Amino acid sequence: GLELLTPGRDLADKQGGRLVGIVIGSGVDAAVSAASAQGANQVIVIDGPEYKEYTTDAYAAAMYYLVEKYGPTTLLIGATPDGRDMGPRLSCRLKTGLTADCTGLDIDVESGNVAWTRPAFGGNLMATILCPDHRPQIGTVRPGVFKKSAPVAPRAEIIREEFHVAPEQIRTELLEVIKEAAGELVDLEGADIIVSGGRGVGGPEGFAPVKALAEVLGATVGASRAAVDSGWISHAHQVGQTGKTVAPKLYIACGISGAIQHLAGMSGSDCIVAINKDPDAPIFDVADYGIVGNLFEVLPALTEEIKKLKA
Repeated sequence: GLELLTPGRDLADKQGGRLVGIVIGSGVDAAVSAASAQGANQVIVIDGPEYKEYTTDAYAAAMYYLVEKYGPTTLLIGATPDGRDMGPRLSCRLKTGLTADCTGLDIDVESGNVAWTRPAFGGNLMATILCPDHRPQIGTVRPGVFKKSAPVAPRAEIIREEFHVAPEQIRTELLEVIKEAAGELVDLEGADIIVSGGRGVGGPEGFAPVKALAEVLGATVGASRAAVDSGWISHAHQVGQTGKTVAPKLYIACGISGAIQHLAGMSGSDCIVAINKDPDAPIFDVADYGIVGNLFEVLPALTEEIKKLKA
């Protein structure tokens, strides 16, 4: 949500409109302050115990109430598991369209509509979609596509709305939270440094030098779809069209050829280093630095040099 205030500011300025952040939850003062510090003109808050845990019924009802009351032209929703759940429910209630999983946002000059850009046909091309006939225009946007803007002194107008959902209207109940297998929590979107392995690592054991480099860098381990589909590492590590979209300060791609589906998920990185024995690998087209060589020779040498520098 905080990331979306960056393109939201741009869209609002181009349309001569206001940027409004919506915060729904229980005990949300910190989130309200954060939204205010990221450039929102207004922050609308719905706070209640029924919103402590996300439920489709409660959150969709609250959002529907706000849209009906304030009539926004455009609604940006994070393409998180919760956002992907709520967005379609909301668009159906409002009888408007929804462009899912966007990786780019702009204003169409001719019509003034939002131009939503998303991968299509398995990521082999980018489609730009307009919603000319219905309002609001709604889209879910991938985490990591946009960066949070530099915080400013909070100056947004805070509007608190009283909207509550009766318990009998919420048809689901959270019984238990089960951590992912082996207690693994992989925060690819929030990582500053990611070291990823692809088909070139050759097997599960091939991730050992990748993980060793990640450890000395304090990095998160990523992977291409080929490595995940082969069962060498869990899906939680996958970067790309069917995985996570990331934009770290440093992305090191090890044994990754650079299929367009993978590039769609990491090309926004500040600095890309590619290690591949094929000098013609497409990954080198987007890399800032390229090393042509065997990753099983390059990575241990790189890891040792970094250890020396840190020492």
